[in-house]
Amino acid sequence: MPPRPPSADSQRPLSRNLIPLVRLLAFVRPYRGRVLLAAVALLIAAGSVLAFGQVIRTLVDSGLGSEAPGALDRALLSFLAVVLVMSLAVFGRSFLLNWLGERVVADIRRAVFERVLALDVGFFETTRTGEVISRLTADTALLQVVVGSTLAMALRALLLVAGGILMLAVTSPKLTALVLLGTPAILVPVWLLGHRVRRLSRASQDRLADVGAYVDEVLHGIRTVQAFCHEPIDRRRYRDRVEQAFAAARQRSLLSALLASTVMALTFGAIGLVLWFGGQEVLAGNMTGGELSAFLFYALLVASSVGGLSEVTAELLRGAGASERLLELLGQEPQIQPPREPRALPSPGIGRIEIRDLTFAYPAHPDNPVLEGLSLGIAPGEKVALVGPSGAGKSTLFQLLLRFYDPQQGGIRLDGLDLRDLHPTDLRQRIAIVPQDPVIFGADAWENIRYGLADVSDDAVRQAAEAAQATEFLDRLPQGFGTFLGERGVRLSGGQRQRIAIARAILRDPLVLLLDEATSALDAESERLVQRALETLMECRTSLIIAHRLATVRKVDRILVIDRGRLAASGRHDELMAADGLYARLARLQFHADQELDPRLPITAETQPSEKAGIEAA
Repeated sequence: MPPRPPSADSQRPLSRNLIPLVRLLAFVRPYRGRVLLAAVALLIAAGSVLAFGQVIRTLVDSGLGSEAPGALDRALLSFLAVVLVMSLAVFGRSFLLNWLGERVVADIRRAVFERVLALDVGFFETTRTGEVISRLTADTALLQVVVGSTLAMALRALLLVAGGILMLAVTSPKLTALVLLGTPAILVPVWLLGHRVRRLSRASQDRLADVGAYVDEVLHGIRTVQAFCHEPIDRRRYRDRVEQAFAAARQRSLLSALLASTVMALTFGAIGLVLWFGGQEVLAGNMTGGELSAFLFYALLVASSVGGLSEVTAELLRGAGASERLLELLGQEPQIQPPREPRALPSPGIGRIEIRDLTFAYPAHPDNPVLEGLSLGIAPGEKVALVGPSGAGKSTLFQLLLRFYDPQQGGIRLDGLDLRDLHPTDLRQRIAIVPQDPVIFGADAWENIRYGLADVSDDAVRQAAEAAQATEFLDRLPQGFGTFLGERGVRLSGGQRQRIAIARAILRDPLVLLLDEATSALDAESERLVQRALETLMECRTSLIIAHRLATVRKVDRILVIDRGRLAASGRHDELMAADGLYARLARLQFHADQELDPRLPITAETQPSEKAGIEAA
């Protein structure tokens, strides 16, 4: 299995160049026309700036050195013409490059998000959600600045440096040679310090990712944080992470400032030396005052451009670091891939499940198999309960049936076809799962029940909700089914969230139904109502039920006892009780636990929060 990308807090290999930015040119390619127009505008703007040197030369030698007023007027008109052309070119360059920056980054965000959605569940075992969010937000925001402005500034500075050196050579070859001799003294600090800036820039981005990951984790579990009075510890840990991010940013800023100041001091020191030699040439009659003025203008232009280039280099290197992180995600291939020629399940399906010599360990713990040599068969339409101690592998089997993972050995077949020969989407469209902890999205009930089935009518959604006994509380909400249910369904009680999930499964009309403690969050009355809906839903469907309550398992066709990843026993309730094995021991433990509670005791607000309170409290 290929290695996963390391998390933000691990040591990553660091590149020492801008190649990651170059690799993102693939996103620029669709907009070649606008890139060409922006390049033309950039060239015109840079050429206009370089033309100022000749305007200054003409102004000094002809306008000021001549007594004719017309020469001064012509020099001023030339100056204004250059200003007008430069202004128009700067407008076109700025608009086009900003548009390109926004457009390209939007495309990158979409591509990265689509790639993340395609990655298998195992990827998120080893990569923190906050790390992915940081790349989608902070890194792409940095890229937008780099592509929209910093890159343009760097290209402009390069053009002005190259054009300025050319005009220096035209104006005075002797002084230009002197300037070029001092160039290595400027470039060496850029080369030496640039690599360190690049490394610190990447470290700064990683520390920011740590901050985002911790915030996501704490806010996701805010109820647990407050219930256990964990706020002081979280404040301290968050402060530590913020300080680490600040320390990394401070080191990067210090080195960037040192780089810029060093380059600036060396550059203008060289200009002062060149100006002294130029003055000697004017005094000797080898140069005119206009030529020296033009030479000084070009020298200042080159110096300021080199200084600006040293500053934007740090930003470009930060952008290269962000690009690296995004390219890691874009280059990540999901472990669960559809076959080149997927086979089609029969329509209508039968629902026969065959599991042969199944061995599986999670990617995060490859040496600790959860299932080992498991073999069993489930007939079409059969209702099977999976029973066993916690960690026996029951929920893992559900994840393998949905092909969130592939087993290391053995296989699972649905209607005679190996799951690895099917397209994952085709497989998952035939299966519905009601998890123990249902996921409710930040939307209304219409969207949550219809989830994944965009073309289903409102009437069908309501019918599914009625079958799941969910209309009883949905119709009482302020906007009924159209009421926003809160982020992760925080405005609903546990039982209400469970019934939304059951309605979602009913609407899907699946071939195979997976119930993972589907009624565990319901009170006795709601459980009885929902159990009727589930019994109707399970008719003529292959159903696998993870359950611990005897009332649930007694009604199934067969009970499979799973222990330490193996099939320990199989049969009906009475048969397994008579065998006096693991199932009988688990059943007796539950029976004694239930007897400790008086079944006639009414459920009150003190013992069970009402579902209505779940809505109103939020």
